[in-house]
Amino acid sequence: MKNVIRVSQLKLKPDESEKKLKNMIIHTLKLPADAQIEWKIFKKSLDARHKPDIYYVYSVDVYNVIISGKNTALNDIIEGKIIKKQKHKMQIKNASMACINEFDFPAKDVNYSLDSHKRPVITGFGPAGIFAALKLAEAGLKPIVIERGEPVDERRKTVENFWNTGELDTESNVQFGEGGAGTFSDGKLNTMIKDTSGRIRCMLETFVEFGADPSILYINKPHIGTDVLGNVVSSIRKHIIELGGEIRFNCKITDILTIEENSYRAISGIKIKNVKNGEEYELACDNLCLAIGHSARDTFEMLEKRNINMTAKSFAVGLRLEHPQSFINYNAYGDSAYKMPAADYKVTYQTEAGRGVYSFCMCPGGYVVNASSEKNMLAVNGMSYSGRNSGNANSAIIVTVTPDDYGNNGALAGMYYQRELEKLAYRYGDGNVPVQLLGDFRQDRISTGFGSVTPNIKGSYSFANLRNVLGTTISDSISEGVKGFAKHIKGFDMEDAVFSGVESRTSSPVRIIRNENCESDIKGLFPCGEGAGYAGGITSAAVDGMKVAERIASEYIKKVTI
Repeated sequence: MKNVIRVSQLKLKPDESEKKLKNMIIHTLKLPADAQIEWKIFKKSLDARHKPDIYYVYSVDVYNVIISGKNTALNDIIEGKIIKKQKHKMQIKNASMACINEFDFPAKDVNYSLDSHKRPVITGFGPAGIFAALKLAEAGLKPIVIERGEPVDERRKTVENFWNTGELDTESNVQFGEGGAGTFSDGKLNTMIKDTSGRIRCMLETFVEFGADPSILYINKPHIGTDVLGNVVSSIRKHIIELGGEIRFNCKITDILTIEENSYRAISGIKIKNVKNGEEYELACDNLCLAIGHSARDTFEMLEKRNINMTAKSFAVGLRLEHPQSFINYNAYGDSAYKMPAADYKVTYQTEAGRGVYSFCMCPGGYVVNASSEKNMLAVNGMSYSGRNSGNANSAIIVTVTPDDYGNNGALAGMYYQRELEKLAYRYGDGNVPVQLLGDFRQDRISTGFGSVTPNIKGSYSFANLRNVLGTTISDSISEGVKGFAKHIKGFDMEDAVFSGVESRTSSPVRIIRNENCESDIKGLFPCGEGAGYAGGITSAAVDGMKVAERIASEYIKKVTI
């Protein structure tokens, strides 16, 4: 932990230089004009509540202060003791002492023999798997990663070919491959979880180290963009390999091998299939990080057959909705919109029937993408490049569903419900992304042409009645919710806004049960990340990957010390 002075409520207009912050810090802390300070931006957010007065609001951390050539104790500054012989303490507003949590992986350079200890294995190379592999590699544990999809550069070509031709690779697509589903997204890094351990900061610093813009360390809603994120991920992978780790692409887990005695079960290995050449083989392991992602449905079915303890969980389904980005910008910034970055929004509504409807994964200046991963099924997602300049804003408009909606028919009931929705989307869209104007969605009719909004969709699309996909309950909830959103964003319910569907992969429909040590009911099996039901997005998945890596590393420490 590191002590700093945190200075808050420093405001700059959008056209003012951040170089002004230094003098503002000195003034706030009542330091001499010639004081030298070491500082960094801690947080930067946009305040557009009082248009046309728009400000960026900063909090900064001061690490060191030098006055007259001497270091000054930070506590003395806060307590107003920097001027000798003063009769009264000076009141320092908007400044206080703060502690920065610095994450320290508990196992470093573990010295063990590969002959006597099996290397840890990770299945899945999305955010959870990446950070689990990175931390284990940094600890000297030389992890082996099994990823069913392709490396990111090859994966990009495969996905682009799918969008252009409709030829789906069921093993390497928007859902599967290096970087996980987040690779083809907006690359959002904000999260609701608290960072008491410093893991989030560690994750952000890692992304910056491997190529992300340093501003993600402090902007209020950080994002990387799909074009940058893929390059960052491939750089992390190369570093893992340099540290002795191994990544086996185009390989997927097909079975789990266990040792069983009475009620005791423990991992002994896994079966793997190379999806390119069909080769199958076994890999022995004592510790398996199961970071398979929320769309590995065939793996969920295998786990159920192996009696792994799982349960169905609530998630959300709905549609993507596109508006002109200029409309969203004007709502956020008014007449200053022309000089501001692409705006986002977050809206929620409670229907008269008590259902929650809300926006999710909003993509400023983004695209709707065909995110299918199974034949004859269709799902969509949102994606933005780092510039967020497509001309359209899109967001998922979704409704929470529970086992009461899709049936209490076992742990995989929600997954089968997702599949049914995706089959209907594929059917009514004739294999293309089904689209419908908001006004026609309300009137329960197929659209015949576009108005003021032309969709930005990666993949072919065609007109359909999306009510036939979602059913009456979900459709009516979305229609009522969008009308309610218009109370906060005037014009949000414009007739020409374009729906596309179906948004079914918001989160995992399954939770693989684990204990306080992140271990399942099988010794050595560590369910991890979004697919296991313990994360929702890039950041929380990466954090969970680090947490599971710590647990796995502790197993090797025990073996070494025994």
